[in-house]
Amino acid sequence: MKSPEKIVQHITQWLSQYLLNAKMEGFVVGVSGGIDSAVTSTLCALTAKPVLCLEMPIRQDPSQVSRALEHIAWLEAKFPNVRHRSVPLTPVFDAFESLTQTGEENENRLLSLANTRARLRMTTLYYYAALHCYIVTGTGNKVEDFGVGFYTKYGDGGVDLSPIADLMKTEVFKLAKHLSIIESIQQAAPSDGLWGDERTDEQQLGATYAELEWAMVAYEQKVDPSTFSEAQKKVFNRFKTLHLQNRHKMDPIPICKIPSDML
Repeated sequence: MKSPEKIVQHITQWLSQYLLNAKMEGFVVGVSGGIDSAVTSTLCALTAKPVLCLEMPIRQDPSQVSRALEHIAWLEAKFPNVRHRSVPLTPVFDAFESLTQTGEENENRLLSLANTRARLRMTTLYYYAALHCYIVTGTGNKVEDFGVGFYTKYGDGGVDLSPIADLMKTEVFKLAKHLSIIESIQQAAPSDGLWGDERTDEQQLGATYAELEWAMVAYEQKVDPSTFSEAQKKVFNRFKTLHLQNRHKMDPIPICKIPSDML
């Protein structure tokens, strides 16, 4: 990253221009206690436009909640254009889980419920966005959004714009340091917080972010896998598996085209 300051200026100008063109009033950001939402909410705050930070716990690990609230307090102390609202969604999630109870707990149900958490948060973000004429601001980074598809379709992937989606995760950390994001967030292991436990993103992905970023570049540049070490081959194959499994999230929705002679 050659100039974090120039990147910050570029993104904040882009955000401001998008808001102006869209004729909207401000930004709404879900703040989770993680590095991506912390950087995104700070970039939005730097535009001097209204920013609503939503903290939406669902059976959340207490450390994630405390980091989110600490970051929000830091933002509100620095930027008069920032305000927040805590929307505890655990009762809504509990009711949904109860209504959909099948009597059988398997891996598919657990994954479905984890994704439901993200979709409940997306619904909440859009409720407040519509209420205030704000834009739902995504917090996904490049390797997650376009490399391994590590997000929930129509959950945290359901946004209006993505200001940090052209930055790798390691670059987001560098930007966080430049922005003086609170240390507790900079030091925390990234976690999507969808499982109600302490599992990290890298544990779920089966590789570190730096490894996946290397694999993403190698995949895009069509580097010959025969040149890789055994360790690199393992990471590359893991990236390729995740990338292909999650293409449905990254590609446009397929449309069944009707031949003109049928119409």
